[in-house]
Amino acid sequence: MAHEIGVFEHLSDGRPMALAELARLCDIEHRPAEAVVTTCTALGLLEFDGAECRLTPVSAEYLVEGKPYYFGPAVALFDHHYAGWMRLGGAIRTNRPSTWDDEATDTIFDQDDATFKQRFWQGMYAMSAYTTREMARAHDFSGVRRILDVGGGVGAHDIELCRHYPELRATVYDLALVCEMTQKRIAQEGLSHRVSVHPGDFFKDEELPGGHDAVLFSMILHDWSERENRMLLGKAFAALPSGGTVMVAELLVDDDRTGPLPAALMDVAMVANTREGRNYTAGEYQAWMRDTGFVDVRTVRFEAPAANGLVLGTKP
Repeated sequence: MAHEIGVFEHLSDGRPMALAELARLCDIEHRPAEAVVTTCTALGLLEFDGAECRLTPVSAEYLVEGKPYYFGPAVALFDHHYAGWMRLGGAIRTNRPSTWDDEATDTIFDQDDATFKQRFWQGMYAMSAYTTREMARAHDFSGVRRILDVGGGVGAHDIELCRHYPELRATVYDLALVCEMTQKRIAQEGLSHRVSVHPGDFFKDEELPGGHDAVLFSMILHDWSERENRMLLGKAFAALPSGGTVMVAELLVDDDRTGPLPAALMDVAMVANTREGRNYTAGEYQAWMRDTGFVDVRTVRFEAPAANGLVLGTKP
């Protein structure tokens, strides 16, 4: 709510502001303004001395529009899904999603809701950009020359990886309606000469685009069943040359399924948002990769909002 009413926007110039002035700018009365500011202070998003408030370094970096890792679209996406989360009990009892009508459309992305689609992919960009920054610190991508980002959305993974690795080229492979947004974002970041788009559907297309030495599935496979994921890994194997690498970035559940908490909560989110998706373990992904034919299968761990590990396999 603080993001929605403009708290961080109004404090973005860095100067302290009286609570009364912030309430006026947000067009709310004193009592709710005080409650919002107190809560944001407890969360570490504001500093408040009882009279004036200001942004903390965390909110200044992640909740001010225009900053490289602006997280606002993700917050808006979570708000959009709030009503569905209030029906989570129904999803648990029926094993059917609660955030969309699965009798009306095949997937959550088939809804005729332009606002949702805009919020979804922009929200994914916000989470993916920061996550990929941490992934790039944990794993050395310097040996990759061209990467195919399957279901890559608005291109956050590719933009961030190309910032870290000047020799890297990338292709975002996603639905045509997504690629329209992706091209605009790539152009805004000045990377049109290094990041391209390939419209398609990874279920309907018989094969993945070729010509890449790495295939990335980042926050994609948790949406689907084991059967579908094995099929997608098979397509990646077929598309890669000898020595090529498949990469799966996810919030991995511990092999004994006792945690960690972010992955466990995302597992519940898959019940609310998908028909058969779930958060899998590193061991499950590794087994599927080996069954597909990949070797040197391994997991690189890191901590980020949308993933805590990268599972890799090499095509012989």
